[in-house]
Amino acid sequence: MEALPEPQARRVLLAVDLTNASRGAIDEAIRRAVADRAALVVFSVVERSNLHLPGGTTRRVDQERDRLEAGVREIVLRARQAGVAATYLIWEGDPAESIIEASITEEADLIVLGSRRRTDLRRLLLGSVSSEVTRAAPCPVIVVPA
Repeated sequence: MEALPEPQARRVLLAVDLTNASRGAIDEAIRRAVADRAALVVFSVVERSNLHLPGGTTRRVDQERDRLEAGVREIVLRARQAGVAATYLIWEGDPAESIIEASITEEADLIVLGSRRRTDLRRLLLGSVSSEVTRAAPCPVIVVPA
């Protein structure tokens, strides 16, 4: 039995949090966009629960948005240098819900995201963004392990 060729994507949504878990996903999304001649949407989410830093200090939403914007702009530039039409979006909210909603709004044919290593207890209690997205996404999802 012959393997079916992978369907080509017209729009790839790359979901990043700019941690080490995103590195492989960035490479894979750009590779797929180049191979498929697809547009790339680099997507990140300001998650309010991530604004609390060690030592009891907090980062303001605008500071987190600025940090994410600087990172996603670098990814967009890298994709454009590879010949990919690329843009970015930054939303506020729950990461999994936002990724799924953005994939619908942006008419993505493929979602690419990284996966962090978590302890079994933490995964059991909290679940994972990649698991939630994979279960509920309206299109194929590639999860790239960290």
